[in-house]
Amino acid sequence: MAVLKICHYGDPVLNKVAHEVTEVDDDTRLLLDDMIETMRYAEGIGLAGPQVGLSRRIVVVELDGQVFKLINPVIVKESGKAKDNEGCLSVPDINGDVERSVFVTLEYLDENGEKQVIEAQDLLARCFQHEIDHLNGILFISKLGRASKFLLKKKLATLKAQTLSELATA
Repeated sequence: MAVLKICHYGDPVLNKVAHEVTEVDDDTRLLLDDMIETMRYAEGIGLAGPQVGLSRRIVVVELDGQVFKLINPVIVKESGKAKDNEGCLSVPDINGDVERSVFVTLEYLDENGEKQVIEAQDLLARCFQHEIDHLNGILFISKLGRASKFLLKKKLATLKAQTLSELATA
């Protein structure tokens, strides 16, 4: 297993809709394991393919000792709304309150390519929604209120400039 590089705000891959995974094979399983190792190393609780520079609809989440490996996840049902504080490994040192559904039902493929359904609530539901947003090119900061966005404007501009500079020299 390997620790992968996490892409930061300003990297174009984070704004693109990720491609569906058409074949679940050993490479896919290795990628899932590498993403879990990367997420743990970065002390996160969720990670999506685009966050490690791969336009693939793959998500890993680890919460309360449970590890979830989701391929091509889709929210098929959601209910309730609640605001809570979120952060993101791709937007370091920035957080804010985001409204999300309290309950979600997902359909996805597991690491063996088998279709699965899972129901989640509260923090797990929030994590799934946050990571699926990544697959759709959406960052949590786009869901912040106007005042929060205004207060973070300078910090985000600095982070974006830093990322673009790193990309230009890579």
